Amino acid sequence: MSGEFRVRELVLGIEGLALLRNAVDGDEAFLRERVADIRRFVLDDSGEEKLPDGGAAVSELGAAEGYAAWSAVYDSLPSSYIEVEEPVVGRILDGLAPGVALDAACGTGRQTRALAARGHRVIGVDQSPHMLEKAREHTPTAEFRVGHLERLPLDDDSVDLAVCSLALTHLAELDPAVAELARVVRPGGRIVVTDMHPFVIALQGQCLFVRGSDELAFVRNHVHLPSRYLDAFGRAGLRVRGCQEPLFNGRLAPGGYEEFIADAARAAWDGLPIVVVWDVEVPDGRGAR
Repeated sequence: MSGEFRVRELVLGIEGLALLRNAVDGDEAFLRERVADIRRFVLDDSGEEKLPDGGAAVSELGAAEGYAAWSAVYDSLPSSYIEVEEPVVGRILDGLAPGVALDAACGTGRQTRALAARGHRVIGVDQSPHMLEKAREHTPTAEFRVGHLERLPLDDDSVDLAVCSLALTHLAELDPAVAELARVVRPGGRIVVTDMHPFVIALQGQCLFVRGSDELAFVRNHVHLPSRYLDAFGRAGLRVRGCQEPLFNGRLAPGGYEEFIADAARAAWDGLPIVVVWDVEVPDGRGAR
């Protein structure tokens, strides 16, 4: 599937969101600047359209193909999502005793490194061999296996802890992956799930990256409301200990179109949660399966 990276629509959408969020009690000068920007971006001095319709081609890739293409640059890209997620996850992990830990959809092994540094024996699972190569370079002491979230290559009740970071959004349905995480974690164990916040996905849509030298691509993000996570956890017999929603920290993607309209972009996202972090446990009383 392919689409278009429409600069005009994206720029005007961010300006409009900034206006919408500040329309009632926003600073008058700020509001005038947003309206002036919209006029300036749409029309030139002669009244003709300034930003053309249409844009660059964008390809939608499956998770395996997409992350294979993304793996070469993934670790070098600054991310506001990761910056606000990691301290929250770190505080949860700091309270857990070392054991056998699963990094599910481990990618290049960001959480594998964090788990290993805390004394866990780590098993990283990902469907992309390219990502696993990078992860193995970073943490050679960990064990890595090719596998899918919906079919984890682990035995029942085989780990004390599972971490799954920024991955479930790529699945159309939560239940199969949540059930698998519940299956492999022992009674009394913990599951930490993080994801892009549904607010961000609903408003922003897809996260683009450059494939190869100049081709734009994305791996689809699906909107999963908190109620859907709660339903999936409940059906898997899990108990929610906590849910945290870290807020936008002001970082814009370097070199992206939002830096061109930084004031509007920061106002559009200010105060909104951009990540959700779930701390879930497997009840001790879960029966044998």
